[in-house]
Amino acid sequence: MPTAPDLWTWITIPAIGALIGFSTNWLAVKMIFRPLKPRRLLFFRLHGLVPRRQAELAKAIGRIVGNHLIEHKDVVRGLNKLDFEGILGVVLDKGLGPKVQELRNLPLIGGFLTEERVEDIKKAIVDGVMAHKEEVLDHVEKGLAAGLNVPEVVEQKVAAFAVQKLEKLILEVASRELRAIVVLGGVLGALIGLSQVLFLWLRS
Repeated sequence: MPTAPDLWTWITIPAIGALIGFSTNWLAVKMIFRPLKPRRLLFFRLHGLVPRRQAELAKAIGRIVGNHLIEHKDVVRGLNKLDFEGILGVVLDKGLGPKVQELRNLPLIGGFLTEERVEDIKKAIVDGVMAHKEEVLDHVEKGLAAGLNVPEVVEQKVAAFAVQKLEKLILEVASRELRAIVVLGGVLGALIGLSQVLFLWLRS
Protein backbone atom coordinates (compact mmCIF):
# COMPACT_ATOMS: atom_id res chain seq x y z
CA MET A 1 0.00 0.00 0.00
CA PRO A 2 1.43 3.42 -0.97
CA THR A 3 2.79 5.52 1.87
CA ALA A 4 0.87 8.76 2.30
CA PRO A 5 2.99 11.94 2.05
CA ASP A 6 3.44 13.79 5.29
CA LEU A 7 1.54 16.98 6.13
CA TRP A 8 4.52 19.16 5.28
CA THR A 9 4.57 17.81 1.72
CA TRP A 10 0.81 18.42 1.33
CA ILE A 11 1.36 22.04 2.39
CA THR A 12 4.66 23.05 0.81
CA ILE A 13 4.26 21.74 -2.76
CA PRO A 14 0.78 23.31 -3.30
CA ALA A 15 2.05 26.51 -1.60
CA ILE A 16 5.04 26.66 -3.95
CA GLY A 17 2.73 26.01 -6.91
CA ALA A 18 0.38 28.77 -5.75
CA LEU A 19 3.29 31.18 -5.32
CA ILE A 20 4.65 30.39 -8.78
CA GLY A 21 1.22 30.69 -10.42
CA PHE A 22 0.41 33.91 -8.59
CA SER A 23 3.78 35.55 -9.27
CA THR A 24 3.95 34.60 -12.96
CA ASN A 25 0.44 35.91 -13.63
CA TRP A 26 1.19 39.06 -11.62
CA LEU A 27 4.31 39.60 -13.71
CA ALA A 28 2.40 38.95 -16.93
CA VAL A 29 -0.23 41.57 -15.98
CA LYS A 30 2.49 44.06 -15.04
CA MET A 31 4.20 43.50 -18.39
CA ILE A 32 1.08 44.66 -20.18
CA PHE A 33 2.18 48.17 -19.18
CA ARG A 34 5.81 47.88 -17.99
CA PRO A 35 8.55 48.63 -18.72
CA LEU A 36 7.50 51.90 -20.29
CA LYS A 37 10.67 52.07 -22.41
CA PRO A 38 12.53 49.17 -24.06
CA ARG A 39 15.10 47.50 -21.81
CA ARG A 40 17.63 44.74 -22.33
CA LEU A 41 17.76 41.73 -20.05
CA LEU A 42 20.51 39.40 -21.25
CA PHE A 43 19.34 38.32 -24.72
CA PHE A 44 15.78 39.60 -24.26
CA ARG A 45 14.32 42.97 -25.13
CA LEU A 46 11.59 43.87 -22.65
CA HIS A 47 8.93 46.46 -23.43
CA GLY A 48 5.38 46.72 -22.11
CA LEU A 49 2.64 45.62 -24.52
CA VAL A 50 0.66 48.88 -24.29
CA PRO A 51 3.57 51.33 -24.72
CA ARG A 52 5.07 49.15 -27.47
CA ARG A 53 1.85 49.00 -29.46
CA GLN A 54 0.23 52.29 -28.45
CA ALA A 55 0.05 53.54 -32.05
CA GLU A 56 -1.70 50.35 -33.21
CA LEU A 57 -3.99 50.46 -30.17
CA ALA A 58 -4.88 54.09 -30.88
CA LYS A 59 -5.68 53.27 -34.50
CA ALA A 60 -7.87 50.33 -33.52
CA ILE A 61 -9.77 52.36 -30.91
CA GLY A 62 -10.24 55.21 -33.40
CA ARG A 63 -11.58 52.81 -36.02
CA ILE A 64 -14.02 51.18 -33.58
CA VAL A 65 -15.27 54.47 -32.12
CA GLY A 66 -15.50 56.30 -35.43
CA ASN A 67 -16.98 53.53 -37.53
CA HIS A 68 -19.20 51.72 -35.04
CA LEU A 69 -19.92 53.87 -31.97
CA ILE A 70 -20.12 57.53 -33.01
CA GLU A 71 -21.38 58.67 -36.40
CA HIS A 72 -22.06 62.15 -37.72
CA LYS A 73 -25.77 61.40 -37.55
CA ASP A 74 -25.43 60.82 -33.80
CA VAL A 75 -23.89 64.28 -33.36
CA VAL A 76 -26.66 65.89 -35.42
CA ARG A 77 -29.26 63.94 -33.44
CA GLY A 78 -27.78 65.42 -30.28
CA LEU A 79 -27.86 68.92 -31.77
CA ASN A 80 -31.50 68.40 -32.67
CA LYS A 81 -32.31 68.12 -28.96
CA LEU A 82 -30.92 71.58 -28.25
CA ASP A 83 -33.21 74.55 -27.64
CA PHE A 84 -32.46 76.18 -31.00
CA GLU A 85 -35.06 78.86 -30.53
CA GLY A 86 -33.64 79.92 -27.17
CA ILE A 87 -30.05 79.81 -28.47
CA LEU A 88 -30.93 81.94 -31.49
CA GLY A 89 -32.68 84.44 -29.23
CA VAL A 90 -29.57 84.81 -27.04
CA VAL A 91 -27.29 85.12 -30.09
CA LEU A 92 -29.48 87.77 -31.67
CA ASP A 93 -29.65 89.74 -28.42
CA LYS A 94 -25.86 89.81 -28.20
CA GLY A 95 -25.28 90.32 -31.90
CA LEU A 96 -27.98 92.88 -32.69
CA GLY A 97 -28.04 94.69 -29.36
CA PRO A 98 -25.07 97.04 -29.95
CA LYS A 99 -26.12 97.75 -33.57
CA VAL A 100 -29.72 98.49 -32.56
CA GLN A 101 -28.50 100.87 -29.88
CA GLU A 102 -26.29 102.60 -32.46
CA LEU A 103 -29.21 103.00 -34.88
CA ARG A 104 -31.43 104.38 -32.14
CA ASN A 105 -29.07 107.30 -31.76
CA LEU A 106 -29.71 108.37 -35.37
CA PRO A 107 -32.27 111.21 -35.74
CA LEU A 108 -34.73 109.61 -38.17
CA ILE A 109 -34.27 105.86 -37.75
CA GLY A 110 -34.09 105.85 -33.97
CA GLY A 111 -37.75 106.76 -33.53
CA PHE A 112 -38.89 103.71 -35.47
CA LEU A 113 -36.80 101.20 -33.54
CA THR A 114 -39.05 100.77 -30.56
CA GLU A 115 -38.69 97.75 -28.27
CA GLU A 116 -41.74 96.19 -29.86
CA ARG A 117 -40.37 96.54 -33.40
CA VAL A 118 -36.97 95.15 -32.40
CA GLU A 119 -38.62 92.14 -30.75
CA ASP A 120 -40.77 91.61 -33.86
CA ILE A 121 -37.63 91.62 -36.03
CA LYS A 122 -35.89 89.13 -33.75
CA LYS A 123 -38.95 86.90 -33.69
CA ALA A 124 -39.21 86.99 -37.48
CA ILE A 125 -35.56 85.96 -37.82
CA VAL A 126 -35.90 83.14 -35.29
CA ASP A 127 -39.13 81.89 -36.89
CA GLY A 128 -37.49 81.98 -40.34
CA VAL A 129 -34.54 79.91 -39.17
CA MET A 130 -36.71 77.46 -37.22
CA ALA A 131 -38.89 76.93 -40.31
CA HIS A 132 -35.79 75.58 -42.07
CA LYS A 133 -34.32 73.74 -39.07
CA GLU A 134 -34.10 70.37 -40.82
CA GLU A 135 -32.30 71.93 -43.77
CA VAL A 136 -29.86 73.64 -41.39
CA LEU A 137 -29.16 70.32 -39.65
CA ASP A 138 -28.62 68.63 -43.02
CA HIS A 139 -25.97 71.21 -43.84
CA VAL A 140 -24.42 70.71 -40.40
CA GLU A 141 -24.23 66.96 -40.99
CA LYS A 142 -22.60 67.49 -44.39
CA GLY A 143 -20.14 69.88 -42.79
CA LEU A 144 -19.31 67.34 -40.08
CA ALA A 145 -18.88 64.59 -42.66
CA ALA A 146 -16.48 66.78 -44.61
CA GLY A 147 -14.54 68.31 -41.73
CA LEU A 148 -14.74 65.90 -38.78
CA ASN A 149 -12.91 62.60 -39.12
CA VAL A 150 -13.88 60.86 -35.87
CA PRO A 151 -11.53 57.85 -36.25
CA GLU A 152 -8.59 60.16 -36.91
CA VAL A 153 -9.43 62.46 -33.99
CA VAL A 154 -9.77 59.54 -31.56
CA GLU A 155 -6.57 57.93 -32.87
CA GLN A 156 -4.60 61.16 -32.39
CA LYS A 157 -5.98 61.62 -28.88
CA VAL A 158 -5.17 58.08 -27.74
CA ALA A 159 -1.75 58.13 -29.41
CA ALA A 160 -0.93 61.36 -27.57
CA PHE A 161 -1.88 59.97 -24.15
CA ALA A 162 0.93 59.43 -21.69
CA VAL A 163 1.28 55.69 -21.16
CA GLN A 164 0.55 56.15 -17.44
CA LYS A 165 -2.76 57.82 -18.33
CA LEU A 166 -3.63 55.04 -20.75
CA GLU A 167 -2.74 52.49 -18.07
CA LYS A 168 -5.02 54.28 -15.60
CA LEU A 169 -7.92 54.27 -18.07
CA ILE A 170 -7.51 50.56 -18.79
CA LEU A 171 -7.26 49.72 -15.10
CA GLU A 172 -10.42 51.71 -14.36
CA VAL A 173 -12.27 49.37 -16.70
CA ALA A 174 -10.48 46.04 -16.21
CA SER A 175 -8.78 46.16 -12.79
CA ARG A 176 -11.16 43.55 -11.31
CA GLU A 177 -10.60 41.16 -14.21
CA LEU A 178 -6.82 41.59 -14.07
CA ARG A 179 -6.80 40.91 -10.32
CA ALA A 180 -8.92 37.81 -10.95
CA ILE A 181 -6.31 36.57 -13.46
CA VAL A 182 -3.56 36.95 -10.83
CA VAL A 183 -5.61 35.17 -8.15
CA LEU A 184 -6.61 32.44 -10.60
CA GLY A 185 -2.93 31.83 -11.32
CA GLY A 186 -2.36 31.19 -7.61
CA VAL A 187 -5.38 28.87 -7.38
CA LEU A 188 -4.34 26.87 -10.44
CA GLY A 189 -0.78 26.66 -9.13
CA ALA A 190 -2.05 25.27 -5.82
CA LEU A 191 -4.25 22.72 -7.61
CA ILE A 192 -1.32 21.61 -9.77
CA GLY A 193 0.78 21.25 -6.59
CA LEU A 194 -1.92 19.12 -4.98
CA SER A 195 -2.19 16.95 -8.08
CA GLN A 196 1.59 16.45 -8.04
CA VAL A 197 1.53 15.31 -4.41
CA LEU A 198 -1.37 12.98 -5.18
CA PHE A 199 0.45 11.61 -8.21
CA LEU A 200 3.62 10.97 -6.16
CA TRP A 201 1.54 9.28 -3.48
CA LEU A 202 -0.11 6.96 -5.99
CA ARG A 203 3.22 6.18 -7.64
CA SER A 204 5.00 5.36 -4.38
